[in-house]
Amino acid sequence: MACETNTWLVVFFLFLAANCMQHCALGVSQVPCLFIFGDSMSDSGNNNQLPTTTKSNYKPYGVDFPLGPTGRFTNGRTEIDIISQFLEFENFIPPFANTSGSDILKGVNYASGGAGIRSETGSHAGGSISLQSQLANHSAIVSEIATRLGSPDLAQEYLEKCLYYVNIGSNDYMANYFLPQFYPTSSMYTVEQYTEVLIEELSLHFQALHELGARKYASAGLGLIGCTLGIVASYGTNESCVEEQNTAAYQFNNKLKALVDKFNYGFSADSKFIFLDTQALAIYLRDKNGFEFPESPCCEPGLTGECIPDGKPCYNRNDYVFWDAFHTTEKWNLLNALTNYNSTSTSDFTYPMDIKHLVHYEIKMELDLTDDSTSQLSATE
Repeated sequence: MACETNTWLVVFFLFLAANCMQHCALGVSQVPCLFIFGDSMSDSGNNNQLPTTTKSNYKPYGVDFPLGPTGRFTNGRTEIDIISQFLEFENFIPPFANTSGSDILKGVNYASGGAGIRSETGSHAGGSISLQSQLANHSAIVSEIATRLGSPDLAQEYLEKCLYYVNIGSNDYMANYFLPQFYPTSSMYTVEQYTEVLIEELSLHFQALHELGARKYASAGLGLIGCTLGIVASYGTNESCVEEQNTAAYQFNNKLKALVDKFNYGFSADSKFIFLDTQALAIYLRDKNGFEFPESPCCEPGLTGECIPDGKPCYNRNDYVFWDAFHTTEKWNLLNALTNYNSTSTSDFTYPMDIKHLVHYEIKMELDLTDDSTSQLSATE
């Protein structure tokens, strides 16, 4: 197992070195700032002081992270942590709860464990920061950036060059629709109707981000939520995935991909959206990478699915997909990050391009004067 671990470390650092050649000599990141919106898959500490059971700022979380337990729901880095390294940021993007001073110019992580697109999602576990509230926090940060840069126009010019990463929606099913004992949504909507409601709300949030300066969006789809250990255990399916939840996630992903097309071709010519197919990538990685323990948690989960405080985790963490009952190991996060950042050889998982190409995508505004009555804006690569 040690040999396999060393191999993955070599691959990772070789990738970083090759990726760095163009930018590191200049000491600059590939984008000036990165703003992160989402749930526990991206949270880096925003839940630490909230009245919620959805927390991870204790051991054994962070056992492989340089700073120890920080509020990340894994043993090491999250996927977006690793992507930020590929983007050549000197430091990880700080959580909103701990952000101050000029740090905001490099970006902010607003993600909150248990959060959803809908404001009530996850409320049965205590407080979390919904996507709407994350956008409100971002609005305050944008105002502060404008003050620091000297004007709203300068802030707009700066923010248009940044990357906006959105990874949210799983809890709207796992911690809302499929928990009828806490939420009425399953009695109000069919799965198809509910999915449409989620996409409509997400569309409004994307538009709100646009008004706050966002131009380059990377939106992650939902993974195999019906295969998470916590869901499998709650359904008592004898280690089989819960297909109704996977099907719901699949429907969400199809509609999200269509939304990306809608925005790219019919919303605004000054923006670019990409879709990261988390579910398709999960199926591919699960089948191709030979994890020895794909259906066991590395730490011992408690009643809510998070690790028992101060519990002893497995030693061979690179052989596990799951860290706890709901969240993945750093090894799995690395595999996802590698593909989503640079999917040249596996383009089926990023649409219409990967993150590497998105951050270098040049949006040019062209005024079409062929029609005297209207002006048409188009984006060219």
